[in-house]
Amino acid sequence: MAGTGRDGDYRFALFYSYPHRFWNVNGRDVSLTDIASGDDVHLMASVWDAETMQVLPDTGLSLEIERDGDLVSQEVIYPMLSQPMGFHYGANFGLEGDGSYDVTASVGGVSTRRTGGYEGRFADPGSATVSFDYSRGARDDIPYEITPDRAGERAAVEPMEMSMGGMSMPMGFARPAAELPGVVGEATSGDARFVVGTLDAPPAGVEGEGTYLYVSARTPYNRMVIPAMAVEAATAGFDGDLTATLDPELGYHYGAVVGGVGSEVEVRPTLPPQTARHEGYETAFMQFEPMVVSP
Repeated sequence: MAGTGRDGDYRFALFYSYPHRFWNVNGRDVSLTDIASGDDVHLMASVWDAETMQVLPDTGLSLEIERDGDLVSQEVIYPMLSQPMGFHYGANFGLEGDGSYDVTASVGGVSTRRTGGYEGRFADPGSATVSFDYSRGARDDIPYEITPDRAGERAAVEPMEMSMGGMSMPMGFARPAAELPGVVGEATSGDARFVVGTLDAPPAGVEGEGTYLYVSARTPYNRMVIPAMAVEAATAGFDGDLTATLDPELGYHYGAVVGGVGSEVEVRPTLPPQTARHEGYETAFMQFEPMVVSP
């Protein structure tokens, strides 16, 4: 944990570890980003709502690294999924040896549709600067675990618990199905779990009248949100796209006004999450089959 900052509605946290290899997703293609010879750290950032403590996706987050006022590096970093952290932003960086660095995390605003209490929020850019002392020795002391005895087993490592200054860092958890309104069923496909529910009327910020159908995608073991997918649904007189949406009650989900729900709801993920993956998720959430839920 390097530090935290705040700008308006946004809270930021910066973390670092030893460099990681990770996998980028472009459409349906997956490509490995290996560790380069000049990489010193894997810098990770998280941004969340200061009021509801919900992690915010789709912000276009960038990092600018300075040392003694001189620019070391600057780039837009990758949205990522990892088993310990869930959704965050990260990339490998080279530094200029041991010493003190200033890292500014900047967001351009949330591009996801916002509804309910989030309507009209997170449209503006924001940034915060975190200063931290780096040493290669401290980096090399970060513990890790190798688990060859569990190879081939379906499982996931436990989520991290991170805090600084008495404040806990939020993880990108989806709300438990028991706490979501109008749940009509659940199904699993492509190593992901999908909770399907309805509202009698759409949340504020969604045009139309009638039943609102939503699908909440999460990891099967720890309920980490799976964002940036393309999802379709079919029921009664509706057959079409669901829109990625951020709502304080439903969390990150995919939803649409459908008018009404029939005896079955078919959910069709058509594009895997367009996020990079840490080890453990490099083959997950890529191949989906249609699912049918009966209310």
